[in-house]
Amino acid sequence: MSDATLDSKLLCLFDVDGTLTAARQLVTPEMAEFLQVLRGRVRVGVVGGSDLVKIKEQLGKDVIQRVDYVFAENGLVAYKDGQLVSVQSIQAHMGEDLLQEFINFCLNYMAKIKLPKKRGTFIEFRNGMLNVSPIGRSCTQEERTEFYELDKTEKIREQFVSVLKEEFKGRGLAFSIGGQISFDVFPEGWDKRYCLDIVEKDNYATIHFFGDKTKPGGNDYEIFSDPRTIGHEVSCPDETKQLCQQLFFS
Repeated sequence: MSDATLDSKLLCLFDVDGTLTAARQLVTPEMAEFLQVLRGRVRVGVVGGSDLVKIKEQLGKDVIQRVDYVFAENGLVAYKDGQLVSVQSIQAHMGEDLLQEFINFCLNYMAKIKLPKKRGTFIEFRNGMLNVSPIGRSCTQEERTEFYELDKTEKIREQFVSVLKEEFKGRGLAFSIGGQISFDVFPEGWDKRYCLDIVEKDNYATIHFFGDKTKPGGNDYEIFSDPRTIGHEVSCPDETKQLCQQLFFS
């Protein structure tokens, strides 16, 4: 594709898990190549709830060079044209007292949950959020799938979030369930819409967003339904690719 066909006023933002890759899996060579072809037509960005390390594990170590924007942790760690443009700090925003109160409550709650298996790293501290996992993030892929299937019927994460919303009501915290084994906790307004405040300065005429967790409570819901984006719900990477082909190549 030549630059002559590039519409620099059109931005496509993609969720990572379930949209560009299978959950926590590597991007396929076909999808990686397709993103490069798409970049010949439109500007391309990725916005994931995960930290930059995990996004690089899935999309490649050179991902910040291969797309126009990388928004890790919902955009709280933001790269544009390969350069870091901003970083936010959850502990500076929340303060140590609220942070410890929240962490202690979560650990106490999780100590009472009986699961088929429990592993390590139940709370992962990121720049702009806390990631809480009842099974623990160091579980194997098989254990992850087992928990996910159980969670579908037992609503373990949903109930946990419901308890937290009640316990910390009015304290400025928001919650979203994404992926298979965890949920994110962050200050209100620090969901995936955060990245839109950053790209707004670049004056795009149209912003398309593609994600799979677009229902209320899912971590794509807010950006998907934001009036600044045209939201597309997808169920897998193949559907993302097909939809982009219809929209930008037909």
